[in-house]
Order: sequence, then structure tokens, then C-alpha cells
Amino acid sequence: MIRIPEPSKRLRLLPISKFAAAPKWQLETMRALREPVFLWFTQGQGRINLGGSLRGFHPHNAIYIPAGTLHGFQALTRVQGTAVYFGQSHGLEMPEHPMHLRLRDAAQHAEIAHIIDAVQRELDGGRPKAEQAALHQLGLLAIWLERHAHALAGEGQTARPRLNANERLTARYATLLEREFGSALNVTDYATALGVTPTHLTRACRASCGRTALAMLQERRLYEARRMLIETDVPVQDIARNLGFSTPGYFSRAFAQHIGEPPSHFRKKRKMTMLRPG
Repeated sequence: MIRIPEPSKRLRLLPISKFAAAPKWQLETMRALREPVFLWFTQGQGRINLGGSLRGFHPHNAIYIPAGTLHGFQALTRVQGTAVYFGQSHGLEMPEHPMHLRLRDAAQHAEIAHIIDAVQRELDGGRPKAEQAALHQLGLLAIWLERHAHALAGEGQTARPRLNANERLTARYATLLEREFGSALNVTDYATALGVTPTHLTRACRASCGRTALAMLQERRLYEARRMLIETDVPVQDIARNLGFSTPGYFSRAFAQHIGEPPSHFRKKRKMTMLRPG
């Protein structure tokens, strides 16, 4: 499989309301990013799947997602807050595991708001070495996360998702899937590699995140197909081959069945939308 990499991204802040307005397929498909993300929610609620553990979030929840962590997001109401994307070359020492903090102390809310505001001022100010200064501010956020993880550990708690047996198996499957989704492997192949039956794997996935193992495989492949159709000029037949489909015709039929239109129409419509003024 020839992986078409996502463009290298730099440090950026995005309002969560804009992030949550993205198409459903971009938010809910379980996938991993190549950069860390910090989500700070100030309004609304929803669900997030962190590596196989589905959990709800509410106002004043902070969620840290390390690079390479499988996750999917679902907003149940209008959400507000800030998403901090660190970029792939941030050079910071960040926590290795995902974290979900439910913060009830107003002083903690103020600490996060202060750091985010400082980063935004640097990025908007246009001064020399603004991104470097903003990254120093995010270094304080990394320390803040580590301190809270340490404090919770001292109280016998953890900010890391606690996974049951089904969630652990789903997390292993999702990690393997992220590495191999471009191959021609099917659910039986993945189950064999994980040492379980396809039925057991499907039951665990459904219990953990409400999707079957096959649905997770299809969603991940079609996510990548849509991304490549929108962001690249790679021919449809090459996309089909890169994603493990036996023929371009089979890929086009599968795409049309799940998305509602052939790949060529999808690409043309999305690119016309991107070129439209405003």
C-alpha cells in the first residue's frame, strides 16, 4: 500500500464549534492523527471514543489525545470550546497516554483559559518567533496535564480511560486496523491475527463502540478514500489499489453503495464547493 500522507500541519487553534460542524464521516470514523490534540469544552455534550473506550463529555472537560491514538467524536448538542492541534514538529515532551479530566474547580478552568488565550495572542500578534513563543505556552499545558495526572494518581484515580476486556480487544483491533486498512485483509484475517474468532471480535466492537468489526473496517477505508479524493489528485484506480480493493470497479460500487454517489462525482462536487467564493 502506498500511503498518501496528510499534509504536515503546524500549531493551530480551532473553535470546537467549527470542528464539530465538520461532516459526520470526518468526526465519527475511528482514526489516528499524527499530532497531539487537546480539547477544552466549555459548553455542550457528546461522546468520544478513545482507543476503544466510549465515554461522555460535558462542559469543563479537558481531553488530551496523543499522536497515534485511535479516536472518534460525536456531538450530541451544540458544543463550544477550543481544539489545540500541536502540529507534527512541536518538540514538546507530552503525556504518552490519552487523558480525560472532568474539572470542577473554577481556578482550573481559569488556568486552561489563560494558557489558550496566551497561545492565541501569540499566533494572532504577528510578532517574530510567534509560533515558538506559542509552543512555550503549550509546554506549560503539558506540565499542567502531567501535574493533574500525578495528583489523580495520588488519590487512587486515573485520567486514563479504564478499558474492560471488550474495549481492550477493540483497541487492539483498531490499532491493527489503522496500520493495515490499506491491505486486502478482511475481518476473519484480523480476528485470526488477534487470536479470537470473527464472532467474538464483532461482539466486542459492538459492545465497545456500537459498530461491528466490519463497519469499522469499511468506515476507515472509506474515510481515507474521501480524504484522498478531496485533498489529492490521485486517480481513482490508484486510490482503489492503495486501499486494498481488488478492482477499481469494485471500489466504485462499494463507495457508491455507502456514500450515495460514485467516487468521481464525489471528488468533482467537493472540489467545486471548495472553489466556490465564500
